[in-house]
Amino acid sequence: MEQRVEINKRQKNGFKWFGWRDLFYLGVGAAALLASGNLPKIKRGLQDLISPRPVVVSPDKEDIYRQAEAKIRSELEEKYERDVAALKKTLEESAKQPEDLPEPELSKLGDVTDVRLLRSGIPFKSEVKIDQGGIASKERVSDTSYTASYQLSLRTPVPARTLGELEASSPGLFKALPGMPALIEKAEVSPWFAKLYSNKIERVRRDANSLNELLTKHNVYDCETILQMRGPNGRKVFFLQAEMDVVSDGSDGDRLATMPDEIVNSTHYQPFTSYGWPKKTKTPNPMVAGWEARVAAAQKELAAANTPAARKTWLRERIQYLKRGIDDLKARSFLIADYDPFIVIPVDVLTSNDEFSPNVGDYAVVVHDGRLFPAIVGDGGPAFKVGESSLRLARELNPKSSSYSRPVSDLKVSYVVFPGSREAERGPPDYEKWRQRCFELLGEIGGMGDGFQLHQWQDLLPSPEPPPVIPQTPASGADVPDKAPE
Repeated sequence: MEQRVEINKRQKNGFKWFGWRDLFYLGVGAAALLASGNLPKIKRGLQDLISPRPVVVSPDKEDIYRQAEAKIRSELEEKYERDVAALKKTLEESAKQPEDLPEPELSKLGDVTDVRLLRSGIPFKSEVKIDQGGIASKERVSDTSYTASYQLSLRTPVPARTLGELEASSPGLFKALPGMPALIEKAEVSPWFAKLYSNKIERVRRDANSLNELLTKHNVYDCETILQMRGPNGRKVFFLQAEMDVVSDGSDGDRLATMPDEIVNSTHYQPFTSYGWPKKTKTPNPMVAGWEARVAAAQKELAAANTPAARKTWLRERIQYLKRGIDDLKARSFLIADYDPFIVIPVDVLTSNDEFSPNVGDYAVVVHDGRLFPAIVGDGGPAFKVGESSLRLARELNPKSSSYSRPVSDLKVSYVVFPGSREAERGPPDYEKWRQRCFELLGEIGGMGDGFQLHQWQDLLPSPEPPPVIPQTPASGADVPDKAPE
């Protein structure tokens, strides 16, 4: 299968981390952050990402924390590169300007109708009024010489709750899962629905107050409902109805020993997923080489005499982070989004102690357009976004899916997740086992309708080359015939 470079730009084409990969804008300029070497800013970004509720850190939460940290760093480095490139371009253009610039004509400075900080889907009209004032020393201290007013309106949705509303968003849902109507009649709206939109509002308010880039209208309204229900035998169900965006993270040297150079050397590709397990072979993870090269480059810059002190502080911390990641890549394997079917759940849900909250490794069934796909919860996403899956799963819903093109833009995908169903021990994906376990779990909530079946995933990973055949040398003194017997 063709591999693609994923740089976690999940806001491209209206979605992101993550966007994934966004996901993790900290509201400060990356260039300033890198220059300051201020590690606490990164930590504050992580605290903003993960639920503020104090919890005991478990290995699962450490996995989620590590992966979230990697995404934040990737976003900061990517923004830093853009800011530096923009600075160089500005300096180059300014050098070409004539010494005497003509005085601006006020009559030509009027309405502004293109505000790029407000993303697509948000109607916006602004007017810039230019008047002649007094001398600058007086205008700079006047409260009325330079003013602005800005009001942003946002309506928060109510969750879909009735059978009619759910069926309208996901036609054929109850034919595929005939036991669901009885469960939905007794279901409760999950508190995570309100928390999700609270997280969105908090982010929009913060970005609007700082005139920062806003969530798109598409990403604000990405969730139709979140319900919690119980099957006849008490089986808990976390039911989510949303769109589907794409993630393309992960690596595993045991199953995929080589990856394209553009991925290995990318500073944006994330080799980790929240679901990981101890390595089974001595085959190195292909991403190790790229991370070791980044360590070498950072060490070279650190040793340079002209590197500023603040930059050196940041480089030392970065080297430590990269080395921790290398140790992790050498010890463990992870899902590969290009090949493994998994879904993404917000990190604050994954780190919660709520009994209805899914955890990493829990089984899930994705329902769309009359088809049912077995999967697991394999990764954690941003706390202000839902509806994401691996590239492998996304392509099954829509072959045109890519890291930059979501498979389903409408809120027509149903995610049936079974909290508490994960295996006691993690290991490499076993697609047939996943399928069988999802079949059993669906049976506990009414099973599948006539004519429906769970998708059967095929292993698309390249088969390892067989070991070379070594000719056998006869033992010393053994009788060796002159020719083969007739």
